[in-house]
Amino acid sequence: SDWKDRRLWVTVMPIMAITFPAAVQAVLWWRYRIAFGATFCVLGLLLGEWVNRYFNFWGWTYFPINFVFPSQLIPGAIILDVILMMSNSMQLTAVIGGLGFGLIFYPSNWPVMAPLHLPVEYNGMMMTLADLSGYHYVRTGMPEYIRMVEKGTLRTFGKDVAP
Repeated sequence: SDWKDRRLWVTVMPIMAITFPAAVQAVLWWRYRIAFGATFCVLGLLLGEWVNRYFNFWGWTYFPINFVFPSQLIPGAIILDVILMMSNSMQLTAVIGGLGFGLIFYPSNWPVMAPLHLPVEYNGMMMTLADLSGYHYVRTGMPEYIRMVEKGTLRTFGKDVAP
C-alpha cells in the first residue's frame, strides 16, 4: 500500500511471477495430465509468502502487515489452468494463457487495494488512506525526501502525477 515502485509492479511482476506456475503446470500436464498445476503452485507460493510476511516483517521488525501483503496470483493461475484444460495445447496455453495471466494481474489486485484508496482529510490536506498510513509510519532508514505524500491521484506511466 505504500510501495514506491508503481510502474514496475504492474509490468515486471506478472512476467516474473509466471515462471514457477508455468513450469509446474508443464511438468504436471506432461507426466500426469493434471490440469491444475499452476493453481497448485500459486497456492504454495501464497502460503510461503504469508509465512515470509508474518515472520520476517512482523516477527522481526514489527512492520505493519497491511504494508506488505502479497499480490493476487490466483486468478491468473486459474486462467492458465482453464485454457490448458479446454485447449489441450501447451503452445496455446503459453500464448493465450500467458497473456491472460499478465492482463488479469492488475485488475485482480484492485479489490485488495481499494480500501486503501479511500480519501481522508488530514490537517486540511486531502490524501488517501495509504498515503496517510505511510505518512504516520516513519521508517528509520528512509530519508525525508523519499517519503512522498501525493496531492493528486492521476498517475501516469511516466513518473509524475498528471495535472
